Amino acid sequence: MPLTLAAPVHSDFVVRKSRFVGCVRPVVDRAAARHVVAGLWAEHAGASHVCWALMAGGQSAAVDDGEPGGTAGRPMLEVLRHQDLDGVLATVVRYYGGVRLGAGGLVRAYTEAVARALQGAEKVPIIAVRTLRCVLPYALEGPLRRTLTQVGAELLAVDHGAEVCVAFRLGEDAAGALRARLQELGQGRIVWLDETDAG
Repeated sequence: MPLTLAAPVHSDFVVRKSRFVGCVRPVVDRAAARHVVAGLWAEHAGASHVCWALMAGGQSAAVDDGEPGGTAGRPMLEVLRHQDLDGVLATVVRYYGGVRLGAGGLVRAYTEAVARALQGAEKVPIIAVRTLRCVLPYALEGPLRRTLTQVGAELLAVDHGAEVCVAFRLGEDAAGALRARLQELGQGRIVWLDETDAG
């Protein structure tokens, strides 16, 4: 089961006068990752490199940012893959200290920056969720809301028109059982609209 992180975690160490500031954090997609990287350049204006690796819903990336090809982004990405992480961005800011590390030294330093940060990370399972929408008579709104609360579903929207249109989200594994339970409760008076997988 893929995992993500509960919160950002950091590492900071020096290798032969170069400082490596690592961070792993949860992100949703490539756009969010690019936003974080832009922020790091603003925060670390004196840095020589901001390398990063991303695993997010099939959107992977490995960016060396001027380091020799394959010495930064790809090793960082392999650490994320090895730990079965998804929805995670790894960044390493390097302040060059004037001593060349060579390709092997760079691979080790970037790998270590991510691995050290992950040592303090709280990993949480990624739970697939489903969004369901239905239309029902006003008389069933109260019982439906109570049922959603009982099973821990998240109420997303309620629209009142000629009937009540409700959108809610819950874990993929519980969606089928809840839908069957609500069908029984509504005795055929609940109409299901399009379903969207959100997980």
